[in-house]
Amino acid sequence: MGIDLAKQVFQLHGVDRLEKVVLRKQLRRAQRLDFFKNLPPCLIGMEACGSSHYWARELRKYGHQVNQVKLIAAQFVKPYVKSGKNDANDAEAICEAVGRPSMRFVAIKDVDQQVIQAEHRIRSRLIRARTALCNEIRGLLGEFGIVIALGVSQVRQALPMLLENTDDKLNVRFLPLLRELAEELREVDDRVKAHDQRIAAAVKSDERIQRLMAIEGFGPITASALVAAVGDATQFSNGRDMAAWLGLVPRQNSSGGKERLGHISKRGDTYLRTLLIHGARAALNTCTNKLDRRSRWAQGLMLRRNRNIATVALANKNARIAWSILSKQEVYRGAMM
Repeated sequence: MGIDLAKQVFQLHGVDRLEKVVLRKQLRRAQRLDFFKNLPPCLIGMEACGSSHYWARELRKYGHQVNQVKLIAAQFVKPYVKSGKNDANDAEAICEAVGRPSMRFVAIKDVDQQVIQAEHRIRSRLIRARTALCNEIRGLLGEFGIVIALGVSQVRQALPMLLENTDDKLNVRFLPLLRELAEELREVDDRVKAHDQRIAAAVKSDERIQRLMAIEGFGPITASALVAAVGDATQFSNGRDMAAWLGLVPRQNSSGGKERLGHISKRGDTYLRTLLIHGARAALNTCTNKLDRRSRWAQGLMLRRNRNIATVALANKNARIAWSILSKQEVYRGAMM
């Protein structure tokens, strides 16, 4: 069965073992409980979209086993749409795609994963808002001939001195506006700290996150974000598949037996990839005087290639190590890498 999800209307398309159509039905949201309770266990496919993880968990409660409810990325469903886009055609395409033996599926997130992911999404939005606020403060002060260096910390240091200054460099009417902006910056900082504390509490309660934090370049933010996104990472057959999903492998344009590799593909979650690359950059900065195998590999790479290339290469290696730690339930052995 393929289910095309929406806020109020669900379109269903079902076939039997001989691929003969046995069901075409539209359900209102209020009708779904009675229908799925009486539905015999079967293979169910849905697009990985808003609320799909919730409905996958709900269908499991109705008696459908774990391996009978599948989520498919929307780009893998699109080739099976036969004609114009509508709910019935989408449900039929999902039904066709879920039965393909080579289809790749999205792992269903549990409630804890979605809560951690929500924490990261809100925290990321607040950081973007804080950056925009600091840029606004710097821009407004620049109109009065006051130049503040780049960085949130520079704005934090400069604001108290500017507000306490009694000379006539700032207009009397502008000072209340500056105080308002300074108070807004403090409020955003406090909210970011509150989210950091919640993420730190999640780290203490999740053994997977603690194991990931042993990797050089993984802190609580990166480790918790990765676990929220991939869980146990068993949906990937190997570490390269997870690195490719994160967009950390070269883009291929190969043909005729000749391999052509370009820049990294930048597929997948931009937020996760950014965290991994920033963590790898920090790890490179501290590996200069280390003598373990991993650090010597990073030092040699920096001598041969551009530092940014070395950073992405280390992020790729970290992603593969993270897959091994999560999927095989191993402990990081850094000295042996």
